[in-house]
This record gives sequence, C-alpha cells and structure tokens, in this order.
Amino acid sequence: MVRRLREDVRAMAARDPAATGRLEVLLCYPGLHAVWAHLLLHRLWNAGFELTARLLSNVVRLLTGVEIHPGATIGRRVTIDHGMGVVIGETAEIGDDVHMYHGVTLGGDTNEPVKRHPTVETGVHIGANATLLGDITVGKDAAVGAGSVVTSDVDPGATVVGVPAERVD
Repeated sequence: MVRRLREDVRAMAARDPAATGRLEVLLCYPGLHAVWAHLLLHRLWNAGFELTARLLSNVVRLLTGVEIHPGATIGRRVTIDHGMGVVIGETAEIGDDVHMYHGVTLGGDTNEPVKRHPTVETGVHIGANATLLGDITVGKDAAVGAGSVVTSDVDPGATVVGVPAERVD
C-alpha cells in the first residue's frame, strides 16, 4: 500500500506544475485522497459489504467532492486534478496512468444491470467537465478535450473534442 501511495504522489507531482513538493501532494490533493479511499472501499465492495462501502463512499464524496462508486475498477497512478465534481460510475474501468480534471463524469446510459459505464484505457487524459457516457472504450493514450461529450468509442492515440465529441487529429 505504501508503494502505491508513493507511485501516486510521484505521478501527481509530475503532472501538476503547480505542485511545490511531494508533501504538499500527499496532504493537499483531494483527488488522490478519493482514489486512495476507493482502494479500500473497492475491497469492501468485492468482499460483499456493499452497503458499508456505499455509505463510506458518500462520506468520501462529502470530504473530497469526488464521487467514485466502490464497484468501479481503477488502475495505478490514476490522478484527478482539482477533483471537485468528478463522478465515476459503478461499472467504469480505468487503466493505469490516467489523468483527469474537475467535473469529469464517467456515466451510464441505461438502467439495466449490465456494463453501462466507460472503459478508459492506459495513458488517457480527460479534460475538465468532459462527460463520457455508456459502455464505450477510450483507447490507450487518447485525449478527451474539456467540455466534450463522448458517446462512442475513441481510437487509441486519438484526440476528441466537442459536443458530440469528434476526432481532431
């Protein structure tokens, strides 16, 4: 667990030019605190303590402004910069080295008990207030522009912007 915390702090310090040091990142970055809490709550969820995990995830949301469903799967070195308003749904899957900004939503598009949230592969960057909806895949090393609404798959390495999001590279 300590190794994971160190990795996350290093990743955030490298991605945020405003970070003055690792101690500041460790103590003052609520996006990381939300991800770390999620690691524990995800274990509770998978162990069958769904209600407890959900209740505690609401406490984390109140403290950090970041709502991550305990059923979501999150990789290593995932960073949320200025986390306020981020929502990550139950069946969302996030790969390693993903960076997102405030207001990002990884939301569902159906009420059916199926995979209904996005899969975000390794190395993706998601801009502020971007909304990704449904069982879509954002490919490795892709970028989603701020304010974009993504409702279909994004190719690896692609950059998408707009409403609806369209490829621009």
